[in-house]
Amino acid sequence: MNFPTTERIPDNPESLPPARRRRAHRLLVPMSADERTEFLDSFSHRASPSVDFFLSSLVSGFVLSLGVIFDQPSLVVLGAALAPLMSPIVGVSLGTIIGSTQLFSRNLLGSLIGCLLVLFSGWVTGIASKNFLSQIPTQAHVYSQVSTINFVILAVAAILTTKAISLSEKKSYITILPSVALAYQLYLPLTVAGLGFSLGIPHLWPDGLIVFLLHLAWGILFGVITLVFSGFRPLTLFGYTLSGAITLLGVILLIGVSGFGVVIGTQLGLPTQIPSATPTFTATHTKTQTPIPPTSTSTLTNTPSPTITPSNTPTPTATPILAVVRTDLPEGARIRSEPGGETIGFLSNNSLVILLPEVTSFDGLDWIRIISPGGEEGWIVQTLVIIVTATPITP
Repeated sequence: MNFPTTERIPDNPESLPPARRRRAHRLLVPMSADERTEFLDSFSHRASPSVDFFLSSLVSGFVLSLGVIFDQPSLVVLGAALAPLMSPIVGVSLGTIIGSTQLFSRNLLGSLIGCLLVLFSGWVTGIASKNFLSQIPTQAHVYSQVSTINFVILAVAAILTTKAISLSEKKSYITILPSVALAYQLYLPLTVAGLGFSLGIPHLWPDGLIVFLLHLAWGILFGVITLVFSGFRPLTLFGYTLSGAITLLGVILLIGVSGFGVVIGTQLGLPTQIPSATPTFTATHTKTQTPIPPTSTSTLTNTPSPTITPSNTPTPTATPILAVVRTDLPEGARIRSEPGGETIGFLSNNSLVILLPEVTSFDGLDWIRIISPGGEEGWIVQTLVIIVTATPITP
């Protein structure tokens, strides 16, 4: 492919002015026009997406989804290791820095298709596990949150991956290892977003998607910075414009999820605080003695006897059994229409419910029928509720 140029670089670097000659000695790209074109063609070919990229992305997404559902870090690491080489991300950075719209759009489209396959795999896995999955592991919410350590890993992975692909024409552990870390930061939030979308769990969708877009923008930005320090420079005004746009997008997304935008008001992509207050129910019995003053009577008078009016005797009613929901999950406990059935609602931690006498076992779990604070009846796992006992205070 041919790349547009705004100036002709002479084959003999010694004919350049002193300032440009000093810069030429620091360039990774050869100074000869033919060598430079051949180098960029080879680089862009290595960075272009292929069919293997899409297939590996799909397989990686399914393995990551299983790792998240079963809360197995080993499966999560395996899913990242099965991800393809993140060369299209480097190709987007290359198209940005040299100002090639064809290279930029081709690699960006390929990267987004691979990411959509990962999102699709998370969505399918969530639907398949909807009937037997009682709770989502707490670790799933960690993957959809902004983290400083994740940004450090993302920056290092993007820099090393870009440097390795630009220098090496063959795959090696030097190229693959940083690419695995980059895939972990890009594909894992997407997988969690797909699971959250299919299961209808808040703080997984769209938080995971927002975190992915933020990581993608900053991954491309760090790739551009690496290429700049390696000697690449924008060849057209479009290269400067596109580089500035990528930088601006990364900064806007970072500000949006770091606490300075409207996103902070809805806690999008940020950890959810869970109150841990323990309610105490105490029945207080107070005895009141009222003394009757003596009445002196000086004159005997006939006083008619008062007529005793029968009073209604209150009928005792059964005291409802109260319980408190106990769960460590941010989304709370699920209310189902029947044991192991469809989810009809969620109960947050410390919610007060009324226990009904119906108790049954299903799929190895004990289920109890409850009435939620909103008056809705349903079934919940019995181990998630604690019965509240009223304790009288003796005077």
